[in-house]
Amino acid sequence: MPATPSAPLSAPSRPTPANWLTVIALGVIWGASFMSVTVALQGFGPLAIAAIRITLAAVALWLLAWALGQALPSPRQAEGRHIWAFALGMGFFSNALPFFLLAWAQQHVSSGFAGITMALVPLFTLVLAHHLLTGERMTTVKLAGLALGLVGVVVLIGPGALQLGSGLLEPVAQLTCVAAAFCYSIGSILTRRCPPVNLITFSAAALIAAAVMILPVALIAEGLPREAPPLAALLAVIYLGLGPTALATLLLVQVIRTAGSTFLTQTNYHVPVWSVIFGTVFLHEALPGQFLLALGLILAGLALSRATRLRLRPGP
Repeated sequence: MPATPSAPLSAPSRPTPANWLTVIALGVIWGASFMSVTVALQGFGPLAIAAIRITLAAVALWLLAWALGQALPSPRQAEGRHIWAFALGMGFFSNALPFFLLAWAQQHVSSGFAGITMALVPLFTLVLAHHLLTGERMTTVKLAGLALGLVGVVVLIGPGALQLGSGLLEPVAQLTCVAAAFCYSIGSILTRRCPPVNLITFSAAALIAAAVMILPVALIAEGLPREAPPLAALLAVIYLGLGPTALATLLLVQVIRTAGSTFLTQTNYHVPVWSVIFGTVFLHEALPGQFLLALGLILAGLALSRATRLRLRPGP
């Protein structure tokens, strides 16, 4: 769930039915990404999955920016170099690193588990914003929301959950999912601090930077596939690149422009729910009681933190 920087836009209007449908669509698209990663792992390694989806999305958004006449930031200008610095940070913390962490972790945990942890993104951002953003001080209500969400994490990574995975690496994989959510929170802070810039242009720049970072690592560590991957895995990784990473950005831009970035945070409630639905229905993953309890606690903490109208970006 990549975040994108704000741009100098006119004041958004009241959300329309089309805006609500778009937000629901974003929740479905991002929620299905966790199921797709599980399927893609049948034919690709974690680094390859991250590299392919990032590269596909980078090419797609660069072509879109070119078609719209939007040039990438110029490294010859001080402002362009400044924006590219943020793009590098965004590419690393919102794409390259969390995409790899989630793909690796989902070798050992369910897609539903991974999706639930993504609801932690705005809660982690509360802590970072308190220290790094002006006017985003921690309040008692925000702290209570954070505490409730962390209780949900404790429930999620509990003794029962530890018995559902594929061995000794499962606790490490569970914490890796939480680490990926924290990466998205860092990306959210970088988003807020980035100078105003065209959303599609910046997204393309961040994805290009992420591709440059992760492609060589994937080739060195995993190499090229020795045999053709299963069709389902190939389709899944293509979906990851063109759906949650590229198409979702266009929908995200439309919502920000017409209804505002605060309204966009509604997706934080949808993504973990859809990830659980897809994992249970299509992958036949077990849905223990503590998963539902943890999801309820985390979403309740998120709702409580948003009661103060903190402006956050969604994360995967």
